[in-house]
Amino acid sequence: MKVLKFGGTSVGSVENMQNVKNIINDGEKKVVVLSAMSGTTNHLVAIAQNIADKKTDEALDSINNLHETYFQTVDKLLFNETLNKDVKAYVSDVFNFLIACTYKEFSKVLENSILAQGELLSTYMFNSYLKQEGVKSALLPALNFMRINAENEPDMESIKAGFKAVLNEAEPSDIYITQGFICLDVNDDISNLQRGGSDYTATIIGAAIKAEEVQIWTDIDGMHNNDPRYVDNTKPISNLSFEEAAELAYFGAKILHPQTVTPVRDDNIPVRLKNTMKPEAYGTLINSDHSEVGVKAMAAKDNITAIKIKSARMLNAHGFLKKVFEVFEQYQTSIDMITTSEVAVSLTIDNDANLENIIAELEKIAHIEVDKNQSIICLVGHCIVNHPETHKLFQILQDVKIRMISYGGSNNNISLLVDTKDKINTLQKLNDYLFELVV
Repeated sequence: MKVLKFGGTSVGSVENMQNVKNIINDGEKKVVVLSAMSGTTNHLVAIAQNIADKKTDEALDSINNLHETYFQTVDKLLFNETLNKDVKAYVSDVFNFLIACTYKEFSKVLENSILAQGELLSTYMFNSYLKQEGVKSALLPALNFMRINAENEPDMESIKAGFKAVLNEAEPSDIYITQGFICLDVNDDISNLQRGGSDYTATIIGAAIKAEEVQIWTDIDGMHNNDPRYVDNTKPISNLSFEEAAELAYFGAKILHPQTVTPVRDDNIPVRLKNTMKPEAYGTLINSDHSEVGVKAMAAKDNITAIKIKSARMLNAHGFLKKVFEVFEQYQTSIDMITTSEVAVSLTIDNDANLENIIAELEKIAHIEVDKNQSIICLVGHCIVNHPETHKLFQILQDVKIRMISYGGSNNNISLLVDTKDKINTLQKLNDYLFELVV
């Protein structure tokens, strides 16, 4: 059985839902994971923020406007009177719940419950549409099996058992529809896998059922060798290894949630990236194949803070780095890049929530310099550190000021830190320098 995930754009209009139906209705049994309709989660985030800020009128206006938008979508999607009426009743129940939320005390649990409604709406509507079109489908509520543990990691044993139970209780069907993104936490409260988490849901389910393949359907032709939002003449990559895909996702490739490949890597379950609007396109296949070498792609990660930690006491002082890392551990802040010299350590973080506390602690042992508004540009490919053409990427040093370089920590990754204002220029120049050199 395959697992297919469709993102918000793929179910963002009646026409796109019809495309999805045509893609999945091929006579093969499959699990289909859906995101919320495009734009819905942003609206729900805004509604939750208005509730948190006690802006009840603004929240109610947004809820009523979104309610009307969904009614209009239902009327375009469902001409069957019985199904139309049923879905509108479900939609109204959801929006009545949201209205009730505006009068409750705000909490993280309440916020997560609000954000969950987008996926519940899209799956209920789409499952009803399939029934109207004569497709044999069943709805599998993700909140009945998708669960994270105390470390916010998927509880795989519980998920496997829960999914099997839900599947056995469902009416036998060709297509099983479920929600991406949403889950229960260790306290049985509604939670989620963070933005983009529907990809993660799909591969978690894929691992749980030992799927033949997991497909991630979006609105572009797979992973590109550079960011098409900023760089001209990018091209889709036909094949990536799990390691390469994980590096690109972590360092900013928006097409994938950073944890997407983790659940399926050990079982070598392929992940295929496809375009809902051009289903005939090959897309990108992610598996364990490392046969291609050289730079394959690059991605950029913004909102990076660089910290230089300088101390004469660092020279020949064992235990200095241990003290530095203990500060970041104390404030649960992960480090992306790190370089060292005789008297200084430079490192980067992507979460500055505890920056003031971290600096205060570090200033007890060293002089600290902080640079904000930095971007990490990550170049990825198998064995690129040893590839004979890789040295040519350093031509970039002639044109752009590089704050840090991480080279050699991984055979598959070279990272450059630049000021964010130089990011697009750096990506374009690297694109020009490198991709005609890839073998």
